[in-house]
Amino acid sequence: MATFLGDASSRTREQRLMMRQGESSTSSAHYLHHQRRLHQTYSHSQGSLQSIDSIQKQPPPPPPRQEQLLVIASPNTGHSLPAICHVDALQEKAIGYGAFGVVWAVTDPRDGQKLAIKKIPNVFQNIIAAKRAYRELNFLHRLRHENIVSIVGVLEESNFPHEIYLLCDLMQTDLHKIIVSPQSLSVDHVKIFLYQILRGLKFLHSANILHRDIKPGNLLVNSDCKLKICDFGLARLHDPNSAGGKFLTLEVVTQYYRAPELLMGAQEYTEAIDIWSAGCILAELLSRSILFQASSPLSQLDLILDLLGTPDPSDLLTACTAARRHVLRLPKRQPKLASKLWQTSRTVSEEGLHLLQQLLRFNPKHRISAAAALSHPYLSGARIRYHSCMCTCCNRGSESIDSGTPASPRRYEHASDFAEPVHLPSAPGEIDGRLAQEATVTDSKEAAARLQELARQINSADSRNLCAPLRINRRAVNYRAFVKSAVAQVSERAPSPHRWEKH
Repeated sequence: MATFLGDASSRTREQRLMMRQGESSTSSAHYLHHQRRLHQTYSHSQGSLQSIDSIQKQPPPPPPRQEQLLVIASPNTGHSLPAICHVDALQEKAIGYGAFGVVWAVTDPRDGQKLAIKKIPNVFQNIIAAKRAYRELNFLHRLRHENIVSIVGVLEESNFPHEIYLLCDLMQTDLHKIIVSPQSLSVDHVKIFLYQILRGLKFLHSANILHRDIKPGNLLVNSDCKLKICDFGLARLHDPNSAGGKFLTLEVVTQYYRAPELLMGAQEYTEAIDIWSAGCILAELLSRSILFQASSPLSQLDLILDLLGTPDPSDLLTACTAARRHVLRLPKRQPKLASKLWQTSRTVSEEGLHLLQQLLRFNPKHRISAAAALSHPYLSGARIRYHSCMCTCCNRGSESIDSGTPASPRRYEHASDFAEPVHLPSAPGEIDGRLAQEATVTDSKEAAARLQELARQINSADSRNLCAPLRINRRAVNYRAFVKSAVAQVSERAPSPHRWEKH
């Protein structure tokens, strides 16, 4: 005790001495602080000039404070709070905006894994938004494929489920950013991207799932050219054996990638709408420009007719009566697609043009399927390359959709045509039944309870077995920017279909 008091009195004498020094001490402290700032600035500028290899060999920076990170571990009862990993909070930023959500890059403080957090606001502003959020969670939870983005977890905030935060795989960029960038694309790039798009679509279509918004911005890409399909907010199940009479919404697919049957008011459509979108993307990869870029759905249809030519009357059976009459009244046109591709692309070939024409058939019944397109000679080299050095299925076995059992190992004959391994859900009606139940919900409390139940199922399925749950940190450096993130500009939303009944 005496020692403790003596130390305290010594500190008191030192404080009095410092107070007597006055301005001289203050100016000295300011000088030292200024010198430290100069040293830090110089060190930072020197470090930024080093190569990537030298930076990687340096020891990690000191760990930031817990309150710096946007996503932190929640110290709930019964959970241990792990040490904060060495991450830079300034690297957490918005990386993508869509019509129905905004995506940020964040770091999981429990293990340092880089993740993407998708914020879906205003979930219960109407029944359509609630169904869209529920579908996206349901599909991402049950789909397991290396060309489809995986969901890691759901953050249950105080305003959940009115705002939903999904944790998903973090990819470096998307195909739209690559197309509009000065980055050169070889023929091999085009083929490997298209192969993975069709591979993901074949997987979805074999489970009777329509994505309904395939576009370059929804195709995530890493530097190793691996591609994943994302954004299942518009996806839905489709029964190919239905007797008809079930009207499907036409307000799907971004206009530039919208199939002609959607533009012409078809009451029913199939997975062929996704194939059309893939064809538009192939043309965009080859020419580095959007193939059908119009200001309205009606002018969009006119561009399609101008490049593909006037369709046969038998190809218009799925169109509404007014749209069919409109097309048949127009002057007859000859196809121009081939000549345009030869003029605008240096990488197009006869095989590539043939596949493109099969993907962009006006009649959806004559449009090539994803399975058939994967076996096209144009993609034979991409198939060999992908399954030789990029895929995981040849080493670890085939993928599954919520199968519950490990998939059996399988090896491919890369040089020959093969059937991609696809395991349908063990209970195909389970997803559809849950979506049907959600569609009948009129009470917001009941809908919120179902979303919470689904979120808990997703979090409990995390294979990393991390005990502490995550939450949004309201004291984070980037929190204000995060909450102010706009959902989308009006121009980014899918325009409403043309009202043919007025013509």
